[in-house]
Amino acid sequence: MKKFLLFCFIGISISCQDFGKLKILASLPIALDEVSGMEHLANSDLVWMVADAGNARTVFGIDPSTEAVKKTITIDNAKNRDWEDLADDGKGTLYIGDFGNNNNARKDLVIYTIPNLVSIEGDRTTATKTSFSLEDQTEFPPKKRERNFDIEAFIYFKEHFYLFTRNRSSKFDGTTKLYKLPARAGTFEAEYIDSFKTCKDPSDCDVTSAAIDHENGTLALLTYNKVFLFRNYTGDRFFEGTVEEIKLGHKSQKESVSFKDATTLYIADERNGYVGGNLYELSIKN
Repeated sequence: MKKFLLFCFIGISISCQDFGKLKILASLPIALDEVSGMEHLANSDLVWMVADAGNARTVFGIDPSTEAVKKTITIDNAKNRDWEDLADDGKGTLYIGDFGNNNNARKDLVIYTIPNLVSIEGDRTTATKTSFSLEDQTEFPPKKRERNFDIEAFIYFKEHFYLFTRNRSSKFDGTTKLYKLPARAGTFEAEYIDSFKTCKDPSDCDVTSAAIDHENGTLALLTYNKVFLFRNYTGDRFFEGTVEEIKLGHKSQKESVSFKDATTLYIADERNGYVGGNLYELSIKN
């Protein structure tokens, strides 16, 4: 019994947790303790990940079957002010969202574009930049009750970026705001187009990552313990379609989601002590 308890304590991040609906695939390397974005590119067997503020300006290619880092690519002309999510166009282009804005005070929001990531030779490259502001933000920072301008989730869809806010308001009501801007190099003002209320618990209802299935259009929004799936919408009116809420049964600092295929999501969480720092699978309905 004593030996079992010791093993259980040392290996608690894997051996003694109930992962709910999640299937654990891999423990992430130390460089991704603060994993904040993830994307599975259609032309790659690897899962591509980044970490957030204070970490390297590097994209990591992880083999989910072996836990090994198979490829690292450093973006020479980028800064990691606060990389918070990854997106792709379904054709091999990777987008890095450097728009984390916890205090709602940033004015240097940017998305980096890296075409044909998988075919890059060597371990360094450069990216083009899309700089932007939010059309309805006029104070930096705004009053605490109005702080809903932090962005930690986005997707690429029909030649545009769609950005989802993480609500930092002192009067939290679960509202994530949706913005739209052109997916090309330059400086733009992101247009506010819609909003959606997830739930009212500020410890579990913040949107931390987004992904879209480029084949069938399913949109996924992630929180610490839930996934919201949006289907059957018209145009880019995502929130006017059907909504499915999936309770994961496992709460941790989940900040990364991507589609593996039409019926499976990849999800990753940050490492906090013995909890997290893993890559998971979640089965969903097609």
